[in-house]
Amino acid sequence: MGARISTSGARAPRQPNGARWGTALTRGLRAVCLLLPLQFACVSDAPPTEPPDEIKKYIIDKIPDGEKLTELNVNFEDKLTLLGAQIEPGLTVEPGQRVKVTMYWRADKPLEDPEWKLFTHVLDGSGERLMNIDNVGPLRHIRRNRQTWPPGGWVPGKIYVDNQSFTMPRKLKSATVQVVAGIWKGKERLAIKSGPSIKDNRALVATLSTGVKPEQAQGGVPQLEVAQLKKGLKVRLDGRLNEDAWKDAAETPAFVNVATGQPDPASPVQGSAKLLWDESALYLGVMVKDQNLVGGFDKAQKDPHLWTKDCVEIMIDPDGDGDNKDYYEIQVNPQNLVFDSHFEDYNRPRKDPDGPFGHEEWSSKIESAVKLLGTLDDPKDKDEGYQVEVRIPWASFDKAKKLPPQPGSSWRVNLYAMHDNQGVAWSPILGQGNFHKAARFGRITWVTERSAAPAALAASTEAEKPKPGAAAESAPAKAVAAAPAAPAAPAAAPSAAPAPGSEEPAVDDKGLSVSKKALQQAPAPAPGAPSQPGQ
Repeated sequence: MGARISTSGARAPRQPNGARWGTALTRGLRAVCLLLPLQFACVSDAPPTEPPDEIKKYIIDKIPDGEKLTELNVNFEDKLTLLGAQIEPGLTVEPGQRVKVTMYWRADKPLEDPEWKLFTHVLDGSGERLMNIDNVGPLRHIRRNRQTWPPGGWVPGKIYVDNQSFTMPRKLKSATVQVVAGIWKGKERLAIKSGPSIKDNRALVATLSTGVKPEQAQGGVPQLEVAQLKKGLKVRLDGRLNEDAWKDAAETPAFVNVATGQPDPASPVQGSAKLLWDESALYLGVMVKDQNLVGGFDKAQKDPHLWTKDCVEIMIDPDGDGDNKDYYEIQVNPQNLVFDSHFEDYNRPRKDPDGPFGHEEWSSKIESAVKLLGTLDDPKDKDEGYQVEVRIPWASFDKAKKLPPQPGSSWRVNLYAMHDNQGVAWSPILGQGNFHKAARFGRITWVTERSAAPAALAASTEAEKPKPGAAAESAPAKAVAAAPAAPAAPAAAPSAAPAPGSEEPAVDDKGLSVSKKALQQAPAPAPGAPSQPGQ
């Protein structure tokens, strides 16, 4: 082919290959620039005004004759009614079996806000969330960050068929499972005026029997007799735990895996504890084995979230009934910082995701000291652990029925050694809730003197316990008497470093729902609970 002819009739000079490529690229970019406005003009963030064609078959005028459904008639602020539901294969569903839930919703009045959405949670028998299926089903599939056809766009008088399905967890530990549903946006939920429901404006769609024997009935919780401090003996708060007062103190077995109740050699931390009491206070000494001591918090911070790194956690339900009414949480970390809070009910009050968690204005008036068996915040060395010694005045437990506790009475207590939002426990939760589940706290019986055969019934086989030791010492927290102490016995050798596990996903491959605060996180999410993790 000949050379190009210029408009003047003279031959244009031949262009190098690179120049020709550049010219073609320039033309291509111009074409793209011309097309971009057309392309983006077709995309809108506004919600659609008409349902997609594939959704129209789920919008009906009446429930077909012959449909066998359980009537519910749950009234949501006179705007929506959950008429009923069908459960397949029925109300008895074994672990690993597929479940299909079909709900029939009627729009009664416009919601006047397209952001209102559907949610569905599957709960175990304790009310703990096993899974979140908010965005499962034709009406709920996510399109452009929205459910396909949520109730914010529903037309009054129409009935919307909401098909969902899920698989019952194979390692389920609950004899019953509840399916609950509702309407949410942001931090709000539509209030339920009538019909079957549970707290937090969740309609009770169905209660399923699983055929599983409850784990709690198979074992129970550990028990411990805790004797009064002998007259003439005193506890010196220095973290060493080597005074005579501790020699005959009640001691827990080694802490165990929270989910299984078995020894957990793979855990990053191990722990055990000693307990004493007198007329004025409760005393605890907790020995933790940890090969990488982590602090990392601002010492001026009020109620730092210690559970996200290393800490000892103490849960106390003074009434001893395990009903989670008015219980207390206290944490101490290797820096000797303190988190303490009072809860009115199971994980309540709580504001996700950053708190406050419980009534953080409550103060335990704790006195504490920590003995470090290693170097804080130095991942290059291999630490042995740390020891926490605390005194908690009885008067701090302002919701307790009787203070100090009477000899022979029992409180519910659990103790945890935490590392990176996971840990081991004196009393395992066994998948029946999260770390706050008071029904799974151990039972402490207060006595003047321990019986000849102390009641130290462990829920699992006893493993090696960490022993008191001596090393560098942190400054005391809140109110600590500093005093010199005699040399302590060497610490027991720490266990091998483990690979950390995970804690409390919305649903895990074993069907367990074991959590710590983040959450603390699952049974009654913030209003509207979307399907993102932790919601």
